Amino acid sequence: MTRVLWFTEHYPPSRGGMAESCDRIVRGLRAAGVTVDVAHLTRRDRPWRTEGEYGGRLLTAPLGDNAEHALRRLWTVLAGETYTHVVAFGGTYALLGAPVLAAWLGAPLVTCLRGNDFDTGVFSLRRREALLSALRASARVCVVARSHGPLVSALVPEAEVRWVTNSIDVANWEILPSERASGRAWRASAVEPGRRVIGLVGQLKNKKGVGFLLDGLFASGRRDAFHLLLVGELEDGVGERLDGVACSRMPFLERYDLPRIYASCDLVALPSFYDGLPNVALEAAALGVPLLASDAGGLADLADDEIGFTFRAGDPHGCREAVDRAARATDEQLAKLGAAAGERVRRDFTPAAETAGYLAVLQETG
Repeated sequence: MTRVLWFTEHYPPSRGGMAESCDRIVRGLRAAGVTVDVAHLTRRDRPWRTEGEYGGRLLTAPLGDNAEHALRRLWTVLAGETYTHVVAFGGTYALLGAPVLAAWLGAPLVTCLRGNDFDTGVFSLRRREALLSALRASARVCVVARSHGPLVSALVPEAEVRWVTNSIDVANWEILPSERASGRAWRASAVEPGRRVIGLVGQLKNKKGVGFLLDGLFASGRRDAFHLLLVGELEDGVGERLDGVACSRMPFLERYDLPRIYASCDLVALPSFYDGLPNVALEAAALGVPLLASDAGGLADLADDEIGFTFRAGDPHGCREAVDRAARATDEQLAKLGAAAGERVRRDFTPAAETAGYLAVLQETG
């Protein structure tokens, strides 16, 4: 029987795309018959405890102000257990602790890289050695963006890399009539007639290229064609650059509050300099919203000009041209792009395919 110890700093009740992805992958593996014990290295103030979940256990290990103690105490809980695999999924301390416990448990290590763990981790004085040590110790390294594979191999040539893309469960992911009506009402009250609404959703960090998109809007001469809807937390300095741009700002929202936001948008922008495959891209595309996106990371695996307006990451001329093409698109063209986006996600980015990818990795290393 396959029994996995799954190390992560991102698991419910933690919020955000990483926690959502972790929960979805774990549920998929458990439904496929794999026993998964999740060791949640939480930064929240929670008690140590072990509780049963369907298909495994949840071990809550608060890091507190002494992460080294938490990791060593976790071994006290796990000593004597038998696992066929140890998986490191996201977070500095998951990457630090999983290789040690995999060795002590005598189980192969699988390291899952989702974006920042690799993109900025390799340049971090604090995180780099833990990352490289985990990659060297891994029987397999799973990347969520196809383009990350060669980068991992260049640093750790002996690493066996597998691409397993992100996914979205569309079974209950739709825009309800009430949410569509809410979107229309918001546009009528907040958006000047004739303007396209571009949505930017999530943790709007420097890597997400918000300022870069603003440069593209100004350089294209098309800023008067658009209204920006920014939903989430802006990094310092970005807000000041919004002067002269029609925009609305909303706080961070939970996932199931987002369909009414997507219903308000003509496009969703992901102008990232580097990235994994953001849940926002899949969520918007699945609901038929075209993307204005760079080819950073896993975005290149999803987006092209058949489902939106794309450009090379960090290319100011490409960004300006994509903005111009989006401004000139007709309603019919946007509808066609959105329909193609929804079809692509339903066909190629399914939880079943994601689960099958991770099952194959476990079978290879079992």
